[in-house]
Amino acid sequence: MTHRIAHALVFAAALPLSVLAPAAPARAQQAAVCADHAVIVARLAERWGESRQSIGLAANNTVVEVFASDSGSWTITVTRPGGPTCLVASGEHYQHVAEALPNIDEPA
Repeated sequence: MTHRIAHALVFAAALPLSVLAPAAPARAQQAAVCADHAVIVARLAERWGESRQSIGLAANNTVVEVFASDSGSWTITVTRPGGPTCLVASGEHYQHVAEALPNIDEPA
């Protein structure tokens, strides 16, 4: 079992069963880990030392956030309007890259 699978299992065990929601039918038959945004943020901080590193708005006003720790663990969450926050990916060896973004307003 990898560290990140253990991460998800420990996280899921820490949440009340009432806040867990099954994912859409998945090939791996895994359940999504979802809860109130404040609960997710608190658990990521308390258990893995992760804090929000970036945030963006995706289709249908879904909020996508990346959390990471100084040790390199990272988690990506999505929050749908009016819905819970769900863990969608996690891993190790997170690195912040401070590269200048290209100016898309000027011709190349």
